[in-house]
Amino acid sequence: MKILVPVKRVVDYNVKVRVRPDQSDVDLANVKMSMNPFDEIAVEEAVRLKEAGIASEVIVFSAGVAQCQETLRTAMAIGADRGILVQCDGELQPLAVANLLKAVCAKEQPQIVLCGKQAIDDDANQTGQMLAGLMNWPQATFASKVVVSGQQASVTREIDGGLETVEIPLPAVITVDLRLNEPRYATLPNIMKAKKKPLETTNPQTLGVDVAARLKTLRVSEPAKRTAGVRVADAADLVNKLKNEAKVI
Repeated sequence: MKILVPVKRVVDYNVKVRVRPDQSDVDLANVKMSMNPFDEIAVEEAVRLKEAGIASEVIVFSAGVAQCQETLRTAMAIGADRGILVQCDGELQPLAVANLLKAVCAKEQPQIVLCGKQAIDDDANQTGQMLAGLMNWPQATFASKVVVSGQQASVTREIDGGLETVEIPLPAVITVDLRLNEPRYATLPNIMKAKKKPLETTNPQTLGVDVAARLKTLRVSEPAKRTAGVRVADAADLVNKLKNEAKVI
């Protein structure tokens, strides 16, 4: 069984994001980049399935600039067997990435595509669902537990107010949530081994995929600053301020 895991290079979650002065995009100059946290959880789950003898190979995929090789090497240090980089310098929107994944799936024939539920840069939460639609595969989203048995997968998914367990036939697309697992740290020996693992580089033209943007970003702006709170003397003062100043009651 092959498992394909898409990973995205994003601004590190510890970094405070800055907006460019012209509000055209986020400022990425001299900013630390790392693997999208949800994708890291997907890589960990795929490696655990391999260690359990369920999967025979874990392939990691990324699309973007040449520096995405570092993200793929990190995934291989966690335990993935090989990587595929679709190199392109322009903006990649979810539909373009889903189409690239479709082309890679047609070549590699994975039984499971294990994705992070969303990327922390655009928060689109679309690529996995779009891929399932393009491939006409079943999907299970927001997975907090995955059990694979034969050609079936039982997925416990997080929903409003509780958990839902669904069973889907393979091949399928599964998107993972935060509570699925805690990713391991890549050890130095595994980081060194990852440098020797195969990494294939291709491009959208070779795959026959149009990655032109369908959406245009008009403006990027920071959230409005929160005003300072005030102390109130008692409940009556609170009610008075809510009624006459905030006008919410």
